[in-house]
Amino acid sequence: MRFTKMQGIGNDYIYVNCFEEQVENPSALAVRLSDRHFGIGGDGVILIKPSDRADAEMDLYNADGSRAKMCGNGIRCVGKYVYDRGIARKEVLKIDTQSGIKTLYLEVKDDAVQNVRVDMGEPVLEPAKIPTTLPDAKGQTLSVLDRQFTGTCVSMGNPHFVVFVDEVSSFPLETYGPLLETHPAFPERANIEFVRVCGKDEVEMRVWERGSGETWACGTGACAVAVACILNGHTGRRVLVHLRGGDLQIFWNELTNKVEMTGPAEFVFDGEVKI
Repeated sequence: MRFTKMQGIGNDYIYVNCFEEQVENPSALAVRLSDRHFGIGGDGVILIKPSDRADAEMDLYNADGSRAKMCGNGIRCVGKYVYDRGIARKEVLKIDTQSGIKTLYLEVKDDAVQNVRVDMGEPVLEPAKIPTTLPDAKGQTLSVLDRQFTGTCVSMGNPHFVVFVDEVSSFPLETYGPLLETHPAFPERANIEFVRVCGKDEVEMRVWERGSGETWACGTGACAVAVACILNGHTGRRVLVHLRGGDLQIFWNELTNKVEMTGPAEFVFDGEVKI
C-alpha cells in the first residue's frame, strides 16, 4: 500500500489515497502503522476518499484505532494533498468529514499549497450536544486526584475541555490529561487543553488528545481554546495560538458565528508498506 506522511505544525498523520488504494480494516491499520517504533509513526491514519457531495472525504482514525469526526491540522493536509496531487485543482475545496462538509481556502504559491484557511463551522456550547453531563459549557469544575480544574466545554466537531493554568510548559499533562479525557462527565471522552494567556490576543497551549495522548498540535483544540478565551474575556475575536509544533491563527467571526483556522500543511515523505 502506498502512503504519504504529512504534518500540520507537528500533528502528523499517515495519509492514504483511497482514490487508488483500498483499506479493509482502517482501525487495526491505524494502530499498527501509528506505532513510532514498529510502524511508520504518527498520530493516526487519514483516508482520503471519493465523495459524491464534496471534492473528497476525510476519514480519520486515531493512533488507538478509534474513529474521529474531525481534525483541524489533518484537514489542512488533506487540502494540500488534494490540490498538489491533482485530485481537485481548485483553490476553494469542499471536504466531507464525519462532522459535515468543511470549506477550505488554499493559499497557493509556485503551484503548491502553502497555507490553508478552514471554515471550521460554529462552536457547539450546548452540553448535551458536546457531549457532556455537566450542566453548562462555561465555568465547570472537575476533580481528579488532588486537584480541581475549572474549564470550558466546547465542541468543534469533537468534544473539548479547556482549562486555564499559570504555566504550560512544566504542567504535568501526562498525569491529569488522561484522567480528564476519561472523566465520567464526558460520555464520549474529550480532548483536554491546558492554556496560558501570554499577551493581548495571544495564548500558548498543550493538548491531550482523545485517543492519541499528547500531540504537538490540535486544530480543533486551538479553535476550542480561542472560543473559551473569548467567552471568558481573555482575548478578542482574533487569537494567535502557540502550540508545541507551531502557530495557528484563529478567528471567531461575530457575524457568522463560525470559527476560521489558518495554518500550514507540509509533506514529509512518501512510502510503501506491506499490509
